[in-house]
Amino acid sequence: MATITILGSGGFGLSLAIMCDNAGHDVTVWSKFQDEIDTINRTGELKSKLPGVLINKTIKLTTDISAAKGKDMVIVGIPSNFVRSVCEEAAPYIDKDTIIVNTAKGLEAGSLKRMTEVEKECFPDNIIAVLTGPSHAEEVARGIPTTVCTACENREAANFIQQTLSNNTFRVYVNDDVIGCEIGGSLKNVIALAAGVCDGLGLGDNTKAALMTRGIREIARLGIAMGAERDTFAGLSGIGDLIVTCCSMHSRNRRAGILIGKGTDPAEAVRQVGTVEGYSCTKNAYDLAKKMGIEMPITEELAKVLFEGAPVGESIKKLMSRPSKNETESQFLS
Repeated sequence: MATITILGSGGFGLSLAIMCDNAGHDVTVWSKFQDEIDTINRTGELKSKLPGVLINKTIKLTTDISAAKGKDMVIVGIPSNFVRSVCEEAAPYIDKDTIIVNTAKGLEAGSLKRMTEVEKECFPDNIIAVLTGPSHAEEVARGIPTTVCTACENREAANFIQQTLSNNTFRVYVNDDVIGCEIGGSLKNVIALAAGVCDGLGLGDNTKAALMTRGIREIARLGIAMGAERDTFAGLSGIGDLIVTCCSMHSRNRRAGILIGKGTDPAEAVRQVGTVEGYSCTKNAYDLAKKMGIEMPITEELAKVLFEGAPVGESIKKLMSRPSKNETESQFLS
């Protein structure tokens, strides 16, 4: 049995709490919002995040962030925009031998740092790992078979995470490529948002297949330039996460994109859907690509649609009329 605190009472944080509790671990969930805890205590569920899923009564719920003290593992399960502030708040209470496991997907605005880089600045003495892959909260919470990967510079810690979190409904693979796993998990939200736009426009399967295939290419192009391994993008945190996020109505990124494709203002679409990580990640990824001199045409056009008011139809025409290329660019395949 491991002692685990999960920072964040969103859908994925709660789903991991249920999964870990069912596996026999001692689980505490920290929430910034007392009303969410009160709702769970009163009704046994949190319909706004996981409708129809009962939260185990054995899971401890608290707004006291000192609950992170003395744990084997602290899982960061909050939106990327709030990772630094919450981690800074938790830092005084976290022991140096506690393993920090990041599940937030995105790039920090301004610094353009990956989430594990942000967390390393907050917890300089701790081992930082990432847990990512195709894993909708709604399915993890219900015990639907799910496979993800964990990446960490410390193989012993990665093995501990794998052994601790793996069970008969949740399978964890170890991956040594932290950068690739984070970039794949973060930027697939950008492509999923674009996929939703295509669905909202009523475009077909051909369009989505092209978008996903070319999307993973440009995700890999940026990741490899940052030091990632190309094989990672053919795995769970790459094409695996891309498939589930582009094709499922569980995906908030896709749902927001559908609204945008139907004519809803992008900011309003995000407001209606809730947390849409791909929205801010689109701008941050585009800024990072420009900074590094990496060509990311889908991300660029989506950024113009989201933040500059560019007509979607014009962006599609630009993508379809780009200069002819060889599909197997050297950046992706040998």
